[in-house]
Amino acid sequence: MEVSKEALTEAKRQIDSTLHKLRETLQTLRGKENPERYKSQITLAERRIRAFELANRLIERELSQI
Repeated sequence: MEVSKEALTEAKRQIDSTLHKLRETLQTLRGKENPERYKSQITLAERRIRAFELANRLIERELSQI
């Protein structure tokens, strides 16, 4: 599948923005009075962060080949 440099750059920008928000959310959840109560939300945020970081690395690799 052929994707333009502009499309990859925009996708990376959007992922960076989402990662920033997820990291803030994770920090907030971990800082709650009883973080164990939010265990499933914390796990979900951590998994999403890892997935978006992987996507970002793949986009960066693709951009470097263009």
